[in-house]
This record gives sequence, C-alpha cells and structure tokens, in this order.
Amino acid sequence: MELTETLSVLALVAGFSWSSGLNLYATTCALGLAGATGTVDLPGELYYVESPWVIGAAGVMYCIEFFADKIPWLDSAWGTLHTFIRPPAAAVMGYAATGDVTGVLVGGGVATSSHLSKEGLRAAINMSPEPFTNWAASIGEDVSALGGLWLAFASPWIFVGFLLVFLVVFVILFRKIWSFLKRRREKKRERQEQRRR
Repeated sequence: MELTETLSVLALVAGFSWSSGLNLYATTCALGLAGATGTVDLPGELYYVESPWVIGAAGVMYCIEFFADKIPWLDSAWGTLHTFIRPPAAAVMGYAATGDVTGVLVGGGVATSSHLSKEGLRAAINMSPEPFTNWAASIGEDVSALGGLWLAFASPWIFVGFLLVFLVVFVILFRKIWSFLKRRREKKRERQEQRRR
C-alpha cells in the first residue's frame, strides 16, 4: 500500500472510529449500507459490514439504543456497558480496514476518546431532572456520528483537521467534566452523611 493510500485509509478509520464512539450501531449500519449499495468502497476486509445480517443486527441495536438514550438512568447504564463494546468494536473494524496493528490503535484510541467525551457529558446531563436536554443530546450525538462518518468519506483530510481540534477540546473538557462530577459526588456524600447524623 502506498503512503498516500495508507494515510487515506487511516483517516477513514479515524472517521468511522470517532463515529463509533458516539453511536456504534448507527455507524455500522450506515457503513454497511454505503458499502452494500456501492456508494463507497470499503477498504481491506471491512466489507464484512456489508452483510445483510450485520446491517440488520446493527439497525435493530440502533433502534434499541435510540430509545435507551432517552431515559437518563438507562442511558447511564447503557453507556457504561458500551465502554467495553464501542472502543473494541472500532479497533476490530480498524484492523479489518488496515490489516495491521495501526488500525487497531487508531480505531480503538479514537473511539475511546469520543466515547469518553460523550459519556462524561451525558453523565452531567443525566443529572438534570427534565428530559429535554437528554433527548437533544441523544439526537445531537446521532446526527454528529452520521455527519462525521459522511465527512470522513467525503473529505477525509478535513475530518482529520476536525478530529485534531476535537482531541484538544476533549482533553480540556474531560478534565472539567471529571472535576464537576467529582464535586457532585462529594456533595452527595456530604448530604448522605448529614442525614445519618
């Protein structure tokens, strides 16, 4: 594989991995449909997502996730469970696309960063008693996942630029969200101790 082609494939891997960190099932379904209809040529062994079984299973799981995301406590549980699903799945797809460990590292690493930023933000939003911010965040994530996937195919290098900005913002925001959640947890613990007294 030529260097230019390798970099293009890695940019694509970064794109679908970022989207997978937000919504694995919507990304897999869209990727499979795009490949199966000939809209895009999927690299390497990634053609397995074009299987009607994979597209169908991803579509069903997307429907389940669509509704699970709208209920705060269920969204938190779903997100925690998917910490162990989204990054590994993106790593496997990265390997299928590249055929080497670079795809695993890019796929798993990028999906982990987008998943953790999503879950950190959703943890803060899920503390709100009203449901509208949760619904808006859920729909915004789906649109972002599909938009990011489209951009990765349409202009992979523009997506890479976007991804670099995202990673910088991720580092800054993750620290702030982590501090916010830590303070909330400490306040909750203090309230519980006061009730016991």
